[in-house]
Amino acid sequence: QVQLVESGGGSVQAGGSLRLSCAASIYPFTAYCMGWFRQAPGKEREGVAYIATDGSTRYLDSVKGRFTISKDNAKNILYLQMNSLKPEDTAMYYCAAARHIYCHGLVYSDFPYWGQGTQVTVSS
Repeated sequence: QVQLVESGGGSVQAGGSLRLSCAASIYPFTAYCMGWFRQAPGKEREGVAYIATDGSTRYLDSVKGRFTISKDNAKNILYLQMNSLKPEDTAMYYCAAARHIYCHGLVYSDFPYWGQGTQVTVSS
């Protein structure tokens, strides 16, 4: 059964850090493009970070240098380390999976598997 469960969200002051985790019950975990998406009230869902089957990554321009996506293939866990958080990072964060070799060109509608989300709130 496919299941993605996020954790690690919460409230933090601007400049602080959070690490999000996504426990993925998918097999083989290494065959999937994994992504983190976020959606703030009144805004479209946007891709924050992606990691491909070979470990290559890409990021939303506004989070480059601040966020790091990684995965533990042995434990089937996806991570998003978020540093130097800003109020504009406030959103519901979702992990998602798509069985593609590469992540390049994929948008949220290409991901069939989603978690329930975890809220991140950054205060100024």
